[in-house]
Order: sequence, then C-alpha cells, then structure tokens
Amino acid sequence: MTRPMNSSRSASDRRAAIVDAAIDLIAGQGLRALTHRALDTALGLPPGSVSYYFRTRRALLEGVVDRIAERSRADFAAAELPVREPDAIAAAVAAWVDRLLTERRNHLIVRHALIIDLLGDAELHRRLSGCLFSHEHARGLFEALGADDPAEAAADFIAVLEGLVFDRFAGHRRDMPSGSSASVQQLAGVLVAQLSSR
Repeated sequence: MTRPMNSSRSASDRRAAIVDAAIDLIAGQGLRALTHRALDTALGLPPGSVSYYFRTRRALLEGVVDRIAERSRADFAAAELPVREPDAIAAAVAAWVDRLLTERRNHLIVRHALIIDLLGDAELHRRLSGCLFSHEHARGLFEALGADDPAEAAADFIAVLEGLVFDRFAGHRRDMPSGSSASVQQLAGVLVAQLSSR
C-alpha cells in the first residue's frame, strides 16, 4: 500500500514518489488502473497534484521507464558478474536474477506489461526492452568463452534470461518463492546448460 506523500519533500523527491506509486499501481492492478486521479488517491494528494508533475499519461510512463532503466543499470553494474567458466557464470547470474525477483518484482512485472503496451512507441520500447540485461556484457562473456558467434550466443542467452524471469512471476513456476537456494539452483541449472552449449 502506498503511503501518503510528505508535503515537505523536494520536487524531485515528489516526482520519484509518484513514479514509485505508479509502478506499484500497475504491478498490482494493471496498466488500465494508471490514472492521475488514482495516483492522487494512492498518495493522499489533492486532486490534480500528480498532473502538476506529470502533465500526461505518456509523461508518467516516461517516468516509469526511466526509473526502471536507471535502477536496472545500477543493479547490473553493482553485480560485477564474472567472465569465467560456465558454472561460475551461471551461479552468479542466477543469484543476481533471484535478487531481482526478490527485490524488484514490481519493476519486472511492470516492465513486461509496458514492453507489450509500448510496441508502437519506438523510443520508449527501445529504452525499456534493452534495460534489464546488457547485450554488450553478454557478448563479451561469450567472446571470453570462445563462442563461434558471440553476438548470436548473447542474444540467445538474454532470451533465456527474459524467459526465466517471466516464468517466475507469471508462468509455470510463478509459485516458486525467490530468495532461496532452491530458487537460485533452478535458475542456475537452466543457465549453465545454455552457457555450456556454446
């Protein structure tokens, strides 16, 4: 549940609080629930307050995309994933994905919802679809592993990662709790098979 927004916050803090509330609203109720009025209510603000910071629905969506992309880049940089043998890579990437599923579940749900919704918006779709997993890092990883075609191997690996994430919040394994050794092992098993096949 979203907490009322403190009136003493700076404008940038208010914008961040609105975007976070938008992410929670979409994750909990779907894209159709995202309205300025719903956010005013969720944040305990007078009617029209959210419109002051985000004039249009697209401006709200831009804020959401930027927030998810910025956080994803920061998380990826902090992960310092190894480029060594397949088992070590799979274990590290699995632990990282499990952390995403634990700590950023709403971001992942919203990202998938928006990727479909924004197919017609080339700019926002590009920013969102490429923000979670680094194609450049994946290509470097497969170059280090000696793949015949590192770019193609990287694209395949990222497709597998995307599928694993979707499977865990909306697919067959949606009831498997993240944040456990069993969760990490399940993810690692799929990833090491993918890495070893190259």
